[in-house]
Amino acid sequence: MRVTVLTPGGTEVLHAEPAADGRLLAPLDAPLLGWTRRPHGWCRGDACVPAAAVAHLEADGRIDVAGFAEAQGATAAADPGAGLLALLPAPARGPEGEAPDAALPGIDGTVHRISGLRGRKVALVMWASWCGCRYDLPAWAERHRELAEYGFTVVTVALDRSVDDARPWIEEAAGDHPALVDVDGQVAALYDVVNVPTVVWIDEAGRVARPQDSQTATDLFRSMNGLSADASLRALRRWVREDDSGFTPDAAAARFRVPSADHQRARCHARIAVELHRRGDAAGADRHYRRAAALAPHDVTLRRGLMGLVGEDPFGDAYFALRAELTEAGIPVYRPLDPADA
Repeated sequence: MRVTVLTPGGTEVLHAEPAADGRLLAPLDAPLLGWTRRPHGWCRGDACVPAAAVAHLEADGRIDVAGFAEAQGATAAADPGAGLLALLPAPARGPEGEAPDAALPGIDGTVHRISGLRGRKVALVMWASWCGCRYDLPAWAERHRELAEYGFTVVTVALDRSVDDARPWIEEAAGDHPALVDVDGQVAALYDVVNVPTVVWIDEAGRVARPQDSQTATDLFRSMNGLSADASLRALRRWVREDDSGFTPDAAAARFRVPSADHQRARCHARIAVELHRRGDAAGADRHYRRAAALAPHDVTLRRGLMGLVGEDPFGDAYFALRAELTEAGIPVYRPLDPADA
């Protein structure tokens, strides 16, 4: 059968068959996720994985696809019946403290790389159309205009399922900074975004200057989130103009949050849920949504972002029930940083 592999870079197709135990098994004599079976092992370009390292995944001329991907450091989730496999590669980390890189499209289709802004300070602002933080976009555009002459750029990233979901809010903000859309969840995974708004500061050398921080640019929802837009702006001006982020490079690197294996697997199930919803399989989408929520109950972005798939209102009772659940469990909904703790 044809299996669609969902990755942060898009999709690819391979041929595999479902096993009785739920695994997807691919033939050894066909390329697999860019690797080819040779007598001494699996090779991709000059890199090779010894045959002995994955021998436990092979049997009867076939290999466990998800197991093979995870042997290369990826995280996987599958729906064999639907012919779907979602993969998240191991986060690509550079030297300690280096901000993860990603390439994302704007609403006009132009692709931008985060690393393309080396030499400037960057505020990477994660938001979503299903969050009240969408109303902050004009204020972030104004911050960009105010501080651009100091070598500063705002980059907004919508964590939405489609460019069209984010488009009206980006167009209304009328900003002249990169406004990108993360439809495949790659930035959400690389930066472990568990709620929006989340902001990460990146310095001129591409290092994290301030790790994941709950920041707002207006006080529209201060009664709910307790966040001060004025405090955020003062801190931003101090960093841009005086090079004081409130964190030493070592402290910023140490505080940069990375996801657990279960959290990454939850994101894989979420990606499958979105694809099944696109195909009109509401029951399948609900099943993978529930699995994702069970694996990462603390991830508001994942859970709230998928509410629409299962007929729940991300602005209504379902969201407030989620807030109550997290509060009762002692899990913070917003996670503002305090440099005094650095």
